[in-house]
Amino acid sequence: MTRPQIAAVVTEYRRYSHAQHILDRFLGGYGFNGRHHQPAMDLVALYTDQVPDSDVSRLRAKEFPHLKIYPTIAETLQCGGERLAVDGVVLIGEHGKYPFNEKRQHLYPRYEFFQEIVSVFRDSGRGVPVFNDKHLSWNWEWAVDMVQTARDLEFPLMAGSSVPVNRRIPAIDMPWEAPLEEVVCLAAGGDMDGYGIHALEGIQSLVERRQGGETGVVEMHAFTDDAVWDAVEAGSWEAGGCDPALLTACLCRSQAMTPYREGFNHLLPPGDAMPPLVKPPNRPICARYRHRDGVRVTMMFLEGLVHDFTFAARIRGQREPLSLKFHLPPREVCNFFSPLNFHIEQFLLNGTPPFPIERNLLTTGLTAAGVESIWQDQRPLATPHLDIRYQGPRESTFWQT
Repeated sequence: MTRPQIAAVVTEYRRYSHAQHILDRFLGGYGFNGRHHQPAMDLVALYTDQVPDSDVSRLRAKEFPHLKIYPTIAETLQCGGERLAVDGVVLIGEHGKYPFNEKRQHLYPRYEFFQEIVSVFRDSGRGVPVFNDKHLSWNWEWAVDMVQTARDLEFPLMAGSSVPVNRRIPAIDMPWEAPLEEVVCLAAGGDMDGYGIHALEGIQSLVERRQGGETGVVEMHAFTDDAVWDAVEAGSWEAGGCDPALLTACLCRSQAMTPYREGFNHLLPPGDAMPPLVKPPNRPICARYRHRDGVRVTMMFLEGLVHDFTFAARIRGQREPLSLKFHLPPREVCNFFSPLNFHIEQFLLNGTPPFPIERNLLTTGLTAAGVESIWQDQRPLATPHLDIRYQGPRESTFWQT
């Protein structure tokens, strides 16, 4: 029986790039659930938009002779022929030397790559499953067009971050149909565009399980610097902050928090001890948004104080918050890509995404709305365009071993 063959379209393929993390696992396999897992498909065609001095794609092509590198996206999907010749496509528009716009959005060409992929589908009269790494696009209208195009041409589309599918400490999920009220997430990283999607995807993978499913978001307010510390001290959502018990739960779940007193390992920092720990080039960022059904979310980037991702939720009728840490193993091995790879592989094999594309459409929109709110003098913005309703999967999709 012939093994499925897939193509990859990437911005660059170097050490520690997303392309290296994902494609190396397709080529050489990876450790998963206590064994070495070899994907049931072959990566046979590759397009690299940029080839830096640190490129490893040419070395991989020599080591794995079945992998061919082509000069255009069309030739990659056609394997040098005239029609679509692969069973799935992996699109990784992350890393590389691309410009920023005035809002500090990194203009990765995911949408442009997607359009070229779709052009081959149209010319060939058929499509195949496509996975898109991280958010769909920095541009909201383009993201909507990507989802609609997949629907119109009837090919499966999956997108997302590694954070939702990774291990958690403890290994728990939001109870199905939970009467959720409020959420806080503390995150590592220092910008809304690049790292916001990771935290938002993690949050959304949990809150979509609430009573009634996802209803969309009506307002986004993102802000930076001193306004973040004002929110920390505010003491409640109504006062412009968040539930302090949820903030405390997140801090106490962190396994990478900088001590605010020398010689102590894990003291809970008071509000006035936090600002000195978030030093330039890092800056504090907060995004507060409200779902249509009233659920309130506060996401804070406090790189310097914390170096990991934690989550806490207030569930009506429960005295104690539900809280967890999104466990991302050390960078050298980057095993947090392994469960994402496994889900991508299953998706390419059966054409069924593990979670609806509407999740990523919403988190893409939230990322862009956060950027826009900061750009517009840190004002709250109504988000009627994020009227996105869907039901997430009941079965948990995070790595539970």
